Amino acid sequence: MTQPVQTARPGVRRSWLRFGLCALVLAALGFAALPVVQFAEPYSAVLLDRNEQLLGARVAADEQWRFPPRETLPPRFATALLAAEDKRFRHHPGVDPVAVVRAMRLNLAAGHVVSGASTLTMQTVRIARHNPARTVPEKLWEMLLALRLELASSKDEILASYAAHAPFGGNTVGLEAASWRYFGRSPRDLSWAEAASLAVLPNAPSLVHPGRNRERLRQKRDTLLAVLAERGVLSSTDLQAARAEPLPDAPLPVPLLAPHLTARAQTGDRAHRRVVTTLDREVQERVLQVLGRHHQQLSGARIHNLAVLVAEVDSGEVLAYVGNAPGLQTARHGNYVDIVRARRSTGSLLKPLLYESMLEVGELLPTELVPDVPMRMGGFAPENFDKRYEGALPASLALARSRNVPAAWMLRRYGVQRFGARLRDLGMTTLHRASADYGLSLVLGGAEGTLWNLASLYRNLGRSVLEPDATEVPELHWRLDGGDPGRVTAPDPAAAWLTLQALQQVNRPGVHGAWRSFDSSRRIAWKTGTSYGFRDGWAIGVDPNLVVAVWVGNHDGEGRPGLTGFEAAAPVLFDLFDLFENAGWFQQPAGLVQVEICAYSGQRAGPDCPATRTGSVPSAALHSTGCSFCRRIHCDEDCSRRIHAGCAGLEEMHSEPWFVLPAAQEWFYSRRHSDYRTLPPWRDGCAEAGADSAAISMLYPRSGAQVYVPIELSGERGRVVFEAAHRDHSGRIHWHLDDDFVGTTEYIHQLALAPSPGDHRLTLVDSSGRRLVHHFAVLDPEG
Repeated sequence: MTQPVQTARPGVRRSWLRFGLCALVLAALGFAALPVVQFAEPYSAVLLDRNEQLLGARVAADEQWRFPPRETLPPRFATALLAAEDKRFRHHPGVDPVAVVRAMRLNLAAGHVVSGASTLTMQTVRIARHNPARTVPEKLWEMLLALRLELASSKDEILASYAAHAPFGGNTVGLEAASWRYFGRSPRDLSWAEAASLAVLPNAPSLVHPGRNRERLRQKRDTLLAVLAERGVLSSTDLQAARAEPLPDAPLPVPLLAPHLTARAQTGDRAHRRVVTTLDREVQERVLQVLGRHHQQLSGARIHNLAVLVAEVDSGEVLAYVGNAPGLQTARHGNYVDIVRARRSTGSLLKPLLYESMLEVGELLPTELVPDVPMRMGGFAPENFDKRYEGALPASLALARSRNVPAAWMLRRYGVQRFGARLRDLGMTTLHRASADYGLSLVLGGAEGTLWNLASLYRNLGRSVLEPDATEVPELHWRLDGGDPGRVTAPDPAAAWLTLQALQQVNRPGVHGAWRSFDSSRRIAWKTGTSYGFRDGWAIGVDPNLVVAVWVGNHDGEGRPGLTGFEAAAPVLFDLFDLFENAGWFQQPAGLVQVEICAYSGQRAGPDCPATRTGSVPSAALHSTGCSFCRRIHCDEDCSRRIHAGCAGLEEMHSEPWFVLPAAQEWFYSRRHSDYRTLPPWRDGCAEAGADSAAISMLYPRSGAQVYVPIELSGERGRVVFEAAHRDHSGRIHWHLDDDFVGTTEYIHQLALAPSPGDHRLTLVDSSGRRLVHHFAVLDPEG
């Protein structure tokens, strides 16, 4: 009797199924628990321009040239690499079964290991694990990790990771570092021969050394090129040309076109990765060439340091950044110091900002006469650079000629604290003391600023004109990957435009410089600055496209003759502008109104102005007062003598408008303006003691001044020439020192005196009884 076939009970079958599923899940979980290899090596600091061209790099912390990985490889190198190392890379899961079987057969036939069947994924794992000993257990573990890596990463990511960490000889690691060190170019610009040379190097990196196994490297490269030709990648002509190319020689230096920015790329959140900047490599290289020429000339005068910033006015993006020249970070002459960020005395560079600020609120007109005479303002006695005075001149011309006395007078009128607050609003970040601490010297170099900050202030003038509706402007910035730049208060467009107009009037240096070829028809607004003691020379220029800022000097503050903004920095400025196309000029913005202006004083026309003309001023100037220099005088028929109702009949009196400057201003002004008409003298018997109370002015010494009287070789006390001015050129002045009469002067009011040390009072009285009392002190030459 046949027994029936025994079959598994349904419960048993379900148990085995659950067991199998659990086993698969546990295996999958175990595989997923395998670590994914990671690279923990430090990377070089890498600085790129706006087109991702290399500007500079620094070795990594372990002294290796190892650039941060990129997401993908250039197609030419990727093709060569796969042909050389792993032709089935795109199709296997990290381990190539075909290669494993072939390796086993070859190794058994040879009796030792001749092939490891390593895929690029396995090589990536091995490099990440610092190349452990090659044993069978290690190989099996490597395969597992390769499978795990393939599960976690894309093929392109694995290729990029391998290329970034493979050895290429010496301390050169990774494709990008090798490409720059051996061929001086980016990997994407490699030829087929160069790409093939680098593709075969990681398995034999010692072949790259000059004089060692060079022929083997050539053979490996040419073999790979032949493979590429067989696959149709290269034509026969391309193959022949590629084989004719030379092998790489000794490693080249990595570009270092912006060393100071590259150093900054090593710090903070920028460390160990690529920093993409707004710079333009071509512009940076051209700027460096210009600086190289000027540096040679300046170093002959023992002026060793230069710094330059070039930025777009519209975007605020920096195109060129030279922290120091000649650009190498060496200890000699402090070239490692980044002068772009260093605080230096601003010289006269803040004058245009004061001018613009006063125009904006209607407290100054461009044509308005401002005083330019020796004066003491509290305890401060400003002097012009050339030690000369013009009496009075239009504010725009005072700015263009960078006159110190008018600038100090304007600042006193505007207010030091008010100007300090204004500068901070405009973006100046280096004013860390209270404004009162700077005093009136704030506008004459008493404050410190950086080339970056000052370039930004000038750029903002142009930017506000380009976009007149903006109330804020973006700050200068040098990183494309740094997020949105900060924003600062925009200057008034009308006032900014007038300021730029005034800065066009600056006299350009003479024709004896090497920069005489600069196109004088090109319109730029520019300003120079020189610090006390000839320690800093500045020049900053603006046109609708660019702001160019230049600093020249010695990093340690050593002053040198000729180290002025005009002589040392301006030639560099114009040569730099000559690198770029002529940008034309700014369009006049809205906000300017036409008003009647006194043809003599430049102020709003008043009822007593002899002549007027029309001028453009900011709308805020509509609230300014009328002319304060013109008045009506009463004189005889030919106006050769002044009279008044107390000494002449009404039928004799003629009324005439007259432009009258204060006596001290008149004394200097009339010597430069032959058409200036002084007030007619009084007719005999008509002068009034109370009239023209300001007819006498003291030119030297200033009130409250300290005077040094030298001791002559004979041992006698020397003399000091005291000088005054009188409105009436034929008037007499009687001089009294303390209570003693010391002399009378006529026409030329100069008197040599030898006062003793101590405090003194000088009293000047003219023939009409008008008097001026002046106090001064004489220093003790032995004290």
